Amino acid sequence: MPSARFRVSRQRVLIAAFAVPLYRRFVSTASTNDTFAAIDLGSNSFHMVVARHVQDQLHIVDRLRERVALAAGLDDKKRLTDDAQARALACIERFGGRVRGMPSENVRAIGTSTLRIARNARSFVTQAQEKLGHPIEIVSGLEEARLIYLGVAHDLSDDSSRRLVIDIGGGSTECILGERFEPLKTDSLHMGCVNWSLRFFRGEVTRENMERARIAARLEVQTLERRYRSLGWEECIGSSGTVLAIEQILRANQWTDGGITEKGLRKLRKALIEVGLPADFLTIPGLDAERANVIAGGVAILDALFDGLEIERMDVSQGAMREGVIYDLLGRIRHEDVRDKTIRRFMERYQVDLEQAGRVQRTALALFQQAHEGLEIDPALGEHFLVWSSRLHEIGLSIGYPGYHKHGAYIVEHSDMPGFSREDQVMLAALIEAQRRKFPPGGIEALVPTQRRMVERLALLLRLAVLLERSRGQSRVPRIGIEARKGGYMLDFPKGWLEENPLIRADLEQEAARVEPAGFEIAIQHD
Repeated sequence: MPSARFRVSRQRVLIAAFAVPLYRRFVSTASTNDTFAAIDLGSNSFHMVVARHVQDQLHIVDRLRERVALAAGLDDKKRLTDDAQARALACIERFGGRVRGMPSENVRAIGTSTLRIARNARSFVTQAQEKLGHPIEIVSGLEEARLIYLGVAHDLSDDSSRRLVIDIGGGSTECILGERFEPLKTDSLHMGCVNWSLRFFRGEVTRENMERARIAARLEVQTLERRYRSLGWEECIGSSGTVLAIEQILRANQWTDGGITEKGLRKLRKALIEVGLPADFLTIPGLDAERANVIAGGVAILDALFDGLEIERMDVSQGAMREGVIYDLLGRIRHEDVRDKTIRRFMERYQVDLEQAGRVQRTALALFQQAHEGLEIDPALGEHFLVWSSRLHEIGLSIGYPGYHKHGAYIVEHSDMPGFSREDQVMLAALIEAQRRKFPPGGIEALVPTQRRMVERLALLLRLAVLLERSRGQSRVPRIGIEARKGGYMLDFPKGWLEENPLIRADLEQEAARVEPAGFEIAIQHD
């Protein structure tokens, strides 16, 4: 039924909305700055790497590391304590002093395992972003694994051998099989040096609790060992703090001449049990003070990995997730964005109608490119999400037509999407759900207010594009002028076009009724 606020004229449609609030411009189209920063908010330590990109080479110009012990700051309700948050925010503020003046597209901050499970992570991240001066993404374990592999692969020789890369963090362990710069299989296990040490070694390290820790870790490794062993690898590489610390101890005690072996691990395990108390572990040569309380958990996990995956030797790499983040940023700037590759793979997997996706994308972008300044949405950010949502807006048809917008949203939100953060996926899912029917969709409630407002305004453009391209190419959609004004959009149609297309006119009437309860108005006014 037509809305009472829907009025017909020959040329114009006005979509009036509440005033558009300022959305942080955290992505821009390009930057001439050649300095990049990666920030890793890990479960044990926070790291920052700053590097310059010169003639296709990265030159590290600064490294910062602070042990924050974020995972140890989770209470029994999986909430970060006030003390843990204070430590973390103080560190992030110091990092912010180093990167605050850098272009946002040259900085990427990543939250990992502990922030994935902390129930108050959202409120913490809101405060942390203010301290850092840049957005913070919480990534999935599989995305963390991909970035780790990227950092390690760039630290090694560029050959075609298959590699097994293992990274034991504070709250999770990532395992990746890959060739050259491409991960073939990624897994993230919920065990790390901090949570395993807290679980099994709160007091003295004994033979019994070491064995319990190893068996528990072995059960975790069982979920992947058959798949990995069947694929095989030529070399095994370990990365990040736990692995590097273990290799350092083995070297200091002459239990290895480089790398980690099963024999060396066995000797270290025996030494930890003989000393017993973490407070006395510093008597073991090569062990840093910051690692004393978490080394036993890391050793138990690595021992289980050696056993379950039948690893004979592990070499170590200085490359890790933060270096991977920088290489990933470089790829985005060079238009080698892994997110675009992910979208193409989804289009192939769900047999998307490429021509229709292209039509919707062109129309949505044509509207956005004229209106983005009035929306105060960064053009690069808005274009990214409109392109991705246009290309994937019909993937839910692979399940069925009824509710396909909801099917598509579910697929996007819950799938592994390399390159995308959790929040990226939730925003993209909300856009896909918002393309038709109810507005705003239920999925938008999961977003923070700034994200919600941006998705609402992009969704209106996507809805219009889907509506205008409903004929699926049987009739040509003309160029439609659009101007964003305070409170809404002004659309200019060619004279007489709406009269010649009564179905689209009827769709606009229905659209007015759907968006009006959310504070938006569609009106056609006479000149």
